[in-house]
Amino acid sequence: MEHVTASEEPSAALMYHVERPIFNEGYIDSELLHRKKRTPNCSSEKAKSVVFGFLPILTWLPSYPLKEYLFGDIVSGISTGVMQLPQGLAYAMLAAVPPVFGLYSSFYPVLLYTFLGTSKHISIGTFAVISLMIGGIAVREAPDSMFAVNGTNASQVVDFEARDARRVEVVVALTTLVGIIQFVLGLLRFGFLAIYLTEPLVRGFTTAAAVHVSVSQIKYLLGVHTARFNGPLSVVHSLDAVFRNIASTNVVTLIIGLVCMVFLYFIKDLNERFKKKLPIPIPGEIIVIVSTGISYGMVMSENYGVEVVGKIPTGLLPPKIPDFSVFPNLFPDAFAIAVVGFSIAISLAKTFALKHGYSVDGNQELIALGLCNFMSSFFHTFVVTASMSRSLVQESTGGHTEIAGLLASILVLLVVVAIGFVFQPLPTTVLAAIIMVNLLGMYKQLKDIPALWRTSKIELAIWLVSFFASVLLGLDYGLVVAMGFAILTVIYRTQCPKNALLGQIPDTGLYFDVDEYEEAEECSGIKIFQSNTSIYFANSDLYVSTLKAKLGVTREVVAGPKKQMDHVYTNGQMNENNTESESEDDFFLQRLTPIHTIILDFTPVNFIDSVGAKTIKSVIKEFATVDVKVVLAGCSRTLLSDLRTLKFFCEPVTPDLIFPTIHDAVLHCKRSEGLITETADSTNS
Repeated sequence: MEHVTASEEPSAALMYHVERPIFNEGYIDSELLHRKKRTPNCSSEKAKSVVFGFLPILTWLPSYPLKEYLFGDIVSGISTGVMQLPQGLAYAMLAAVPPVFGLYSSFYPVLLYTFLGTSKHISIGTFAVISLMIGGIAVREAPDSMFAVNGTNASQVVDFEARDARRVEVVVALTTLVGIIQFVLGLLRFGFLAIYLTEPLVRGFTTAAAVHVSVSQIKYLLGVHTARFNGPLSVVHSLDAVFRNIASTNVVTLIIGLVCMVFLYFIKDLNERFKKKLPIPIPGEIIVIVSTGISYGMVMSENYGVEVVGKIPTGLLPPKIPDFSVFPNLFPDAFAIAVVGFSIAISLAKTFALKHGYSVDGNQELIALGLCNFMSSFFHTFVVTASMSRSLVQESTGGHTEIAGLLASILVLLVVVAIGFVFQPLPTTVLAAIIMVNLLGMYKQLKDIPALWRTSKIELAIWLVSFFASVLLGLDYGLVVAMGFAILTVIYRTQCPKNALLGQIPDTGLYFDVDEYEEAEECSGIKIFQSNTSIYFANSDLYVSTLKAKLGVTREVVAGPKKQMDHVYTNGQMNENNTESESEDDFFLQRLTPIHTIILDFTPVNFIDSVGAKTIKSVIKEFATVDVKVVLAGCSRTLLSDLRTLKFFCEPVTPDLIFPTIHDAVLHCKRSEGLITETADSTNS
């Protein structure tokens, strides 16, 4: 019987009283708990749930509050669309395709996400990190050397039109494959995949990507012509190429780029300082792009040799089936991009969802991104994900729903269909300035280093490995190395758990580390061992050795007759019916303290495998040879189910040796030893 009483005085503490029998797993499973009978779901309700889950727009659009939300969504949509235009053009340059394809990628996927996405605030479209990864693959699959007109290295002339056409084919095929991978992972409920890309890993990776992007834009800022490098040490090779050609810097190009960077930084600073007073952010990128009129009037391309965007076709291209023949070469890259793209999108989505009090579905986000990329690829787009800078603008300007993204895509469509030609005289150095200023937010992630140094050295190591591996080895290999290192840190943590002997806080049912707390007192003759880890093949040996070290027992060779053992545990393996020899494998546990019971606290144990189960069973049998009883406490229902599946419960191990709490186990053991009477149990509880 459980009672909670409270004094009428506000200052008095609530009192918690429990009076019940001592429970063990045998009693709980047979008498206390009864499983619910499962009733089949109504098929029509299930079908409706599936449809609404696949098309989230059906859940919120019918109840869309026009008066409350529409104005904010319109302002947000226009602001985001204005920002999406220059970024689409700029990030297409990173993706190694003509600028107009960045505009296509800023329209089709954004439109589709309105119907399929569960986040109300992220802005789907082009993103620097993903675009750079795409560009590296496009350059690798369609290098300049493949399109040399005369075929000589001495005076190589490149057919740029054929090269760009082939790169578009590669990028579109890559986008199709990324979409398929994301869609399939979503159907298989792999939305949890993002948790393996821990936040320090992603932030280190994106900071490294910012370095790659910045280095790739220096040549456009200076107006020098160098090859595009990819793979390990590409940053070093790119910087070397730029410095070798720095004497050919176009001064006019450099001045334009620097002026644009200073202006954009100033505007961003103003927007940040006065974001609460400004109804919408000042569109610095559009103001800069309007300056293309100056470029056009001064004929900078012809008079000063300033490189410009060039031809932008008006209107949309007809759909086309991707080139499936390149899929085998692209699959590893596509998988990496699919995971990184999803990780970035779901991280932003969860951030805004937490801030505004709604939930996002990771699996549906995978499906949404997959369909956005797959279906849009037939219309000549490249891979998209959520953009950090645009998402912040969409949220800060009053966006409430996905309608803001829909309006942003319509604005991009109007530009593509009607006025795309006005961007043709835009200097590429302006796009480089837009990209580099937009990367400032990523460079602020360098502040993570001192913060992680103070809070978690392991997470700091993940951040640094992710950053340096991605900078030096390239984004693809760097990501693999970073994920491998992150997994190694998990293994390291399982091999170095916190182990403790627990003691009771007097007059309570609470148990804490006796080495850490003065109030914790060990129960006479009882040792309570806790290891903050699960028990499986990789650490079962360590668990046993740590347990015996904590208990103060040793393994010693004992002279005497041979003894038949039912089980002998050796190096993670269980050998049955082995006869002891007179070697060092012949031992009895020699007690250094008068222990009659050992309680293994399984509260931190999330899972156990067959090796771990056999190990614990072996421990129980070993200690039984010296009349020490071993019981388990705090097993979850899932863990108990696993133990039953592994046939853990057979003589001499029975469910009666499993207790729901440490206190149940302690009281049972004391009564078994005659240290307390049955009538005194409740007093001790």
